[in-house]
Formats: sequence, structure tokens, C-alpha cells
Amino acid sequence: MYFLSKELYFPPVSEASYEGILAVGGDLSTERLLLAYREGIFPWFEEDEPILWWSPPQRMVVNPNEYKVAKSLRNILNRKIFDITFNQKFSDVIKHCQTIKRKGQKGTWITDSMYEAYMKLHSLGIAQSVEVWQQGKLIGGLYGVDLGKVFCGESMFSLVPNASKVAFVSLIEKLKWENYHLLDCQVHNDHLEKLGAFEISRENYLKILKSSV
Repeated sequence: MYFLSKELYFPPVSEASYEGILAVGGDLSTERLLLAYREGIFPWFEEDEPILWWSPPQRMVVNPNEYKVAKSLRNILNRKIFDITFNQKFSDVIKHCQTIKRKGQKGTWITDSMYEAYMKLHSLGIAQSVEVWQQGKLIGGLYGVDLGKVFCGESMFSLVPNASKVAFVSLIEKLKWENYHLLDCQVHNDHLEKLGAFEISRENYLKILKSSV
């Protein structure tokens, strides 16, 4: 495992541990975060841990051009019970993702330092959000990092059933319209799999990434 210094550097992702941990330490500066995402690396750690940088051997992704919306979810979209916006309430979205309680999770990996770092990325137009509204109230959404033709999803939240699913599908449809190559969902979880995401190898992910940014 590589311990980062002030130097703006990451080791080759092939040196990551079996679980995908590549490096420890460094900072969350805009420059380091951009370097990380462009190399297929992302930060993921809890409040009482040092900064951990990951590049897992399997990457959870969606190909926007091949994605098929489930019939039940398409029916929800067609009913138009939700309103969708993009990049209107980024701060509120990330705050909801930070504070919402999740089953089997004691705390949050979105620390205050992470919040500040991604707010800086948002001010540069790099970190973006999707908002889901119902009767004028923000009830769901997601945020992530836009690398040009690859969008790296970070976190999503839902205050009412299906709101985060609507945000997820709305993002995919936007990415498809804008000819994006991939939505990166980072690591596997059952919820993402049910939404249609699937795993590819780190090598294949990096090939797509390098041809896209």
C-alpha cells in the first residue's frame, strides 16, 4: 500500500490490494481529485480513518446506450409524479446524501472535508447533481463527477419510495442523449444491480476511461 506525500502522484492501479485499496493519505485538493478520477481512482473512507484511495478490481457500471428501463420504473416516469432538475441544488443533494440513515451503516463516508472538496468541484462545473422534486420539495437525488464522456456517480438519496431510482434513470437518459460512454457506479451493491448496473474488470474500465477523457 502506497503512502501519499504532498507530491501530486498516484502509483499504478495494478498495485492496489485485493480489495482495491491503492493508497493512503494525501489530500482532497481539486488537483488531486481530478488526477485520481482520470486514473480510475476515487476516495472512500470514514470520519475516523485516513484518506483511502481505491481502484477496485471490478467496476460497477452502466452503458447508457444499452440501458433498458424496467417497465415498472418506466410507468412511474410516465405518470410524471416527480419533477427532475439538474445542478440546481447540488449542496442540498450532497447534504442529504451525507445525513440520510442507511440500513447496516453506522455513519457516513461523506465527511465535512469531502463535502467541501466536492463543493469546489461543483463550482468548476465538474461535480454535478440530479434533483427529484415532489410538490416543490426535494425528495431525492444523486451527485457525481463529470469527466466528459464518463460520469462517476458518488451517492444518492431518497426520502420517498422510488425517488433515487428516478434520479438514476433520469441521469442515464441524459447521458445517453449527450453520447456518454459510461456511468461509473464504482463498487457493487445489490441496489445498483437491481437498477441494471453490472460489473466489468478494472482493465476494461480503464480502457473506456482513457478513450473518453
